Amino acid sequence: MLGNIRVVSEELDLSAMRVGYGSAGADGVAENLDPSWLTGDPPWLGLFQRWLTDALAARIPEPNAMVLGTADAAGRPATRTVLCKGADASGVVFFTGYDSGKGRDLAANPVASVTFPWIAMERQVHFRGPVTKVDPAETAAYWQNRPRGSQLSARASAQSQPIASRADLEAAAAAVSAEYGGAAGDRPVPPPEHWGGYRLDPVRVEFWQGRADRLHNRAVAVRAGDSWTVERLQP
Repeated sequence: MLGNIRVVSEELDLSAMRVGYGSAGADGVAENLDPSWLTGDPPWLGLFQRWLTDALAARIPEPNAMVLGTADAAGRPATRTVLCKGADASGVVFFTGYDSGKGRDLAANPVASVTFPWIAMERQVHFRGPVTKVDPAETAAYWQNRPRGSQLSARASAQSQPIASRADLEAAAAAVSAEYGGAAGDRPVPPPEHWGGYRLDPVRVEFWQGRADRLHNRAVAVRAGDSWTVERLQP
């Protein structure tokens, strides 16, 4: 027992937790995903925006959530879920503390992968590529649109650093809130000095569509220089 929580892992049959894809057409597409759907410059953008819009319309929780994978200087990987705050021909954008775990990884090894896991729609999209910090003006513009409570919390938190207790965290948040006039105050809350955006510039984008009997569809766009190659991958 862990407190009042019963340990049941020995009773779970993970191998039996299989999902039957494709039979009900949950992805809402009558046809199989085909590389010909990846068109334009860059070829991934139109389909990605369409699938993201579909995820929003389907009321998928946090449709812009993506799993970010980084590696430190020694090549040790780490993943976590972050929110995509921009997606256009130049790539996908997210914001975080530059001194956070992900920020330290990207300083040492400025490449990453992200996955949008729309499993309820039998779809996923995977991006890989180099990562750079966005222009400070872009960070400032995004910061101004954040809810005030989120601004205050970001200033109160030394992201990824240890803290003794929840009470200490709440005390730090209360102190910052009081400094700037509280959640209902009108004093502008400046962004932390070591906080901002990153942009992943895709060199490889893969679309996945679940199909029956694990005969899934995969289509990938790969960039070499200024040109893109699009092809189908086996599941």
